[in-house]
Amino acid sequence: MASKPFQFKQFSVADDRCAHKVGTDAVLLATWVHLDSTSTRILDVGTGCGVIALIIAQRSAASTNIDAIDIAEPDAQQAAENVGRSPWRDRVVVHHKALQEFEGRRCYDLVISNPPFFADSLLSPDPARTRARHLSDLTFNALVEHSKRLLAPGGRLALILPPVEASRFETTAFDAGLKCVRRTRFRTRPARPVERILMELSAAGTVHPETEILLYDAGGQQTPAYRELTREFYLNA
Repeated sequence: MASKPFQFKQFSVADDRCAHKVGTDAVLLATWVHLDSTSTRILDVGTGCGVIALIIAQRSAASTNIDAIDIAEPDAQQAAENVGRSPWRDRVVVHHKALQEFEGRRCYDLVISNPPFFADSLLSPDPARTRARHLSDLTFNALVEHSKRLLAPGGRLALILPPVEASRFETTAFDAGLKCVRRTRFRTRPARPVERILMELSAAGTVHPETEILLYDAGGQQTPAYRELTREFYLNA
């Protein structure tokens, strides 16, 4: 039996056929990334069920167009279905395509990705799950190289990774001419170590001071900063 779709305030997302499910990482990245009037051409790499593309569509101007790509056909199909039920089906186009093969219709102001990051751990017996979470199909080098190929001058690459992998990615990107211009640490509780790093990288632009987002305070309540970030999306926010 198919699982019940995840309900946001303005749209719902089914992910029962996707290897890459709705999760905190995707929602956090899509609500955190900076969008302004110049962010009119956006590419979501490894869209999975399409949740990042749909959050970006809700947050962006009516003139913004979003391409969402995924190498896995079941994910791309379900993402297209989720988009088709949303209010932004005329602004989001889903492609069953690997980043390395994707030509795009234009240069993008923003490339955004919740990328695979397990390089050395044991592979899952489920090939789709392996593809979604491991580097076998999309290495950091490939993500940097092809994002640069598709970015407009001054465009940004935004992603979320665990701290060790984020450091590795930042080095790879720097060697390719992309610097980290915006960086935020994410931890779930005050006493826990940093669990994720959110990054925006660009060949140009001002480097902003590093910030931090905390999910729960010492009393176990969601922090005002996290509630503000997600209040337009989560039903209970």
